[in-house]
Amino acid sequence: MWTGALYALAAGLMWGLVFVGPLLLPEYPAALQSVGRYLAFGLIALPLAWLDRAALRQLSRADWLEALKLALIGNLIYYLCLASAIQRAGGPLPTMIIGTLPVVIAICANLRSAHRDGRLPWARLAPSLLLIAVGIACVNQVELAALRNDPNADLARYASGALLALLAVACWTWYPLRNADWLRDHPGRSPRTWATAQGVATLPLALIGYALLWAGMKVTGSPFSMPFGPRPLVFIGLMAAIGLFASWLGTLCWNEASQRLPTALVGQLIVFETLAALAYAFLLRGEWPQPLTLAGIGLLIVGVVQAVWVKPEPVAEEGHEA
Repeated sequence: MWTGALYALAAGLMWGLVFVGPLLLPEYPAALQSVGRYLAFGLIALPLAWLDRAALRQLSRADWLEALKLALIGNLIYYLCLASAIQRAGGPLPTMIIGTLPVVIAICANLRSAHRDGRLPWARLAPSLLLIAVGIACVNQVELAALRNDPNADLARYASGALLALLAVACWTWYPLRNADWLRDHPGRSPRTWATAQGVATLPLALIGYALLWAGMKVTGSPFSMPFGPRPLVFIGLMAAIGLFASWLGTLCWNEASQRLPTALVGQLIVFETLAALAYAFLLRGEWPQPLTLAGIGLLIVGVVQAVWVKPEPVAEEGHEA
């Protein structure tokens, strides 16, 4: 249980990096950052795939199709929505909306995966979910107050950013549930191999996306300098770092956690990503969080620690007799 939680923590620390990428490259289109990140992920996965080629050959056509779906929705579309949201609404607001994922995923998993994982009793799960929700609300309140005090705030732009963040939540509610389904249905398969397979599946999607984006910019006469923009070294370096740490290594750690923990519980541990993203955002701002923000972060941590102690109960197989 605790080993799985540590793997989830490591994944969260690395996934938090993706929230600062759009802030460091505000002049780069979100679509370019999405395909750039996953082009780097796919290229990083190629030598890893060669080393793991024997295990990858054991994957069936259905497995590769599943990896392709996970790569499209959980990687490219998710990050396109998230990067667009951050560029439109800033870092903290999308981070807080994404921070609702532990609650959303836990509820969805507890409704759909109880017969496989056992059911986490609602009465014992509710305090943890409540602490996480209140913690998120505290941090969100501080950010909304700052928005209201900013005379130059574009509320329509912020609203569109919030909507895109909600779409990102939808993508990343679907992804971990489907990813955990495959991992739990294939306990003999290596999480490392599955992470590499998703990287390989992402590569052709990212290449096609990059080509379409480049062609679209040419057709529309966009002044943006393709293929690497006005700061090529920064762009390439940042995409490579995010591709390695957030995409491959983060996915590997998450897969390790998913094989060790019930789906409803591992869903709550995505809160580590929110905490890491907040820490990086405040470091980038060069300011210390307000007391209400710190209180919210504390509630999130307490909620996660409490959730780790909730043990799933087996569900009686009613109506399944032959």
